[in-house]
Amino acid sequence: MNAGLQNIFISLGAMQLARRIPFDDPVVLNYVRLGYITSQIIILGTYFYVSYKVKQKNDQTVLKYVEQPSPMSSTSGGLVTTTVRDYDLSEISKLLRGAYFGIAMMAFFHFYLKYTQPLFVQALMGLKNLYDAKPRPWKAQSMLGPAGGPQTDSASITEAEKKVGTKKED
Repeated sequence: MNAGLQNIFISLGAMQLARRIPFDDPVVLNYVRLGYITSQIIILGTYFYVSYKVKQKNDQTVLKYVEQPSPMSSTSGGLVTTTVRDYDLSEISKLLRGAYFGIAMMAFFHFYLKYTQPLFVQALMGLKNLYDAKPRPWKAQSMLGPAGGPQTDSASITEAEKKVGTKKED
């Protein structure tokens, strides 16, 4: 099943389950807060550990790929030449920014707007997103279509190199 659809089904199931949790009880609310904080510590700890291992390995192998174009753009993605280390660190950085943004949003929802159900749902969704963060080439998840991501096949790379070569000649 597609990861986007899995996210929808898990969110809907978690919301139905969260309706049955008595968040008015301060003890239950503290347990849900503790569960959310624990899941975020696991997520951030995993990302930092993977980042540490990537830096420790220091793989300087050259990596070429064709970047996935944005959905609103009519141009095709450009050729990117980098190292495995830099690529992995940039992707981990994107995952960390996403986790930080989620924590900031939950803090706003919970402390300012006083919503409690999203704590429970996001604790589950954060762990599912951690599970979905697969190794390279770090395919981006799409809601309904196949996962989009960098194209690493030699035909795509050769075509992108030809486009770069024709632009330099002009």
